[in-house]
This record gives sequence, structure tokens and C-alpha cells, in this order.
Amino acid sequence: MPSPQLVGFEHRVIVGIADLAVTNNRSATLTTYSLGSCLAVAIYDPVIRCGGLLHAMLPDSSIDPVKAAKQPGMFIETGVAALFRAAYQFGAEKMRMRIAVAGGGQIMDNSGFFNIGKRNYEALMALFQKHGLRVAAEQVGGLVNRTVYLNVASGEVRLKVSGQASETVLLCGI
Repeated sequence: MPSPQLVGFEHRVIVGIADLAVTNNRSATLTTYSLGSCLAVAIYDPVIRCGGLLHAMLPDSSIDPVKAAKQPGMFIETGVAALFRAAYQFGAEKMRMRIAVAGGGQIMDNSGFFNIGKRNYEALMALFQKHGLRVAAEQVGGLVNRTVYLNVASGEVRLKVSGQASETVLLCGI
């Protein structure tokens, strides 16, 4: 028997590094912490109020296809595909999705030699272009860490940026 939901109480779902979560539980807030070069992709279907959050580490799964099969959230293309497939299970539709992106910073790579954050973002934008998807809001790049919150009841996406006292609304709710 499922546990009862307490009305009016927030249920925080933590999305770890290289992971994703999708839900239509309106009391849930999907949260991912410490985005440096990683990217968070938040999707939301306002008609059915279903939201998902991905915390992807690397741009290209071809470096480790076995790992990508076991943990699709580690890579941009496999993670985004898994995120959307999970949302479709709830009845979400691709063209209704509101998308927010955060992260992709240049953390611990002052020389810019690796610049994983930029490569992650470029891979994501190429993937979205290929599939006709548009980002409604983004905060990417820079030298900061970010925490992302997606409120499933409203679709609002908020950020907590390191060094800033207050949260920023990245994407307003429905």
C-alpha cells in the first residue's frame, strides 16, 4: 500500500550526479545540487503538470557505451532521451515541454583546456536543434556552482547560485 501524501507539505526529490527523476506528484520539488561543469535540464509539461530533472556530467556517451546503458543520466544525449521517455510515460508531450537549463560552468579548469561545461552545453544545444526543441530559460557558463529546484505543482524553476544570498527564478511557473 502506498504511503499517504500529506497535503501542503513539500516532498523533495534529490537528483544526484549522473541521474534523473520525473514525476507528476504535485507536492514534489525536484532538486539537484552542486552543478559545476555538469548541466541540469529541467522539463515541464504544464497541461499534465509533469516535471523532470536531469544532472548530466559529460557530453558524449561514445567514451563509455556500457556505462551509458547502465547510467544514461551520466551523458547528455542518453540522459535527455531517458528524461523525455520517462515524461512520456506520464502522458507528457514533446511540443508542450517547457525547458530550462543551468550549469555548464568552467569549474576547476582555469586554463579552459577541458572546458567540459561548454562542451556539455554545445552537445545539448545540438541535440535540441536536431529534435526541434527550444530552451525557455537558461543560466549557463561562468565560474559558479548552481543548485536547481523544479516545483512540480507550478513548473517554476529556481536557482541557488554560489556566492549569492537569494535564489533566482529561472523559469516562472504556469
